[in-house]
Amino acid sequence: MKIRLAENFRAIFYAPFYATQALGLYEREGVDIDFVGSSVPGNAVAGLLDGSVDLTWGGPMRVMQAHDRQGESPLVCFCEVVSRDPFFLVGRAGAPFRLADLAGRRLATVAEVPTPWMCLQHDLRLAGVDPEALARVSDRSMPRNVAALGDGRLEVAQLFEPYVSLVLRAGAGEILYAASERGPTVYTSFIATRERIARDRAAFAAITRAVKSMQAWLGTHGPGELAALTAPYYPDVPPDILAGALRRYGEAGIWAGSPAMSREGFGRLAESLVSGGFLKRMPSYEGCVEEV
Repeated sequence: MKIRLAENFRAIFYAPFYATQALGLYEREGVDIDFVGSSVPGNAVAGLLDGSVDLTWGGPMRVMQAHDRQGESPLVCFCEVVSRDPFFLVGRAGAPFRLADLAGRRLATVAEVPTPWMCLQHDLRLAGVDPEALARVSDRSMPRNVAALGDGRLEVAQLFEPYVSLVLRAGAGEILYAASERGPTVYTSFIATRERIARDRAAFAAITRAVKSMQAWLGTHGPGELAALTAPYYPDVPPDILAGALRRYGEAGIWAGSPAMSREGFGRLAESLVSGGFLKRMPSYEGCVEEV
């Protein structure tokens, strides 16, 4: 069975998706993956709806958003892969850091996608900080924010890898807060339409089994092996930076150990999106998640 799988965008925390491909686990399950690249986060969702692709990966927030706006959407998510937030706050510490300390600092948050800020603003609310009162820069890319950290125009930036490692290597800052510390927060899974899954459920079940095999492999192999396996997917990332970034993510426990979608993590993400105004109401787990 051929499945057209659209990449979301090329991020280091997506390494397990590439590892599943590189290990030949889809092929072992009898699935012929036609890998379709994409450079814009969430761009493949339109392809799911028009039938030009069968499957993509991305944030369950996109499924939640579709159901929130439409009342009922054909989109569903399944097979959790990234189960904790992969973003960090990086800057100059000077003293033990607390989220409340952001109230007096120049902070740049991620502009490329909404979820990192939605999650962080909820963390801030829970810490007793009004996120609307922060001196926040919200319209610059992560590379620009790395440069601003280096020349002192910023005090704290919200980043993912490899930008975290690049800042650390340059001595321009240190990790102040790892968003993974908040606990389970479903961050990345597969996304498809309910109808497409129903049409070839055996193929989608095989994809889930392939991911489960990858998760077992990941549990017994170190970040160095993961880096070597996935390095061809990251030709612009220096090998030492890639290995260090994957080690940091592994130590943070961001990757799911099972394909089953965490209800706790689903609820935590949903609460963040509602509190930030991204969603009008809490989404239904049963409405958004398909058991495959």
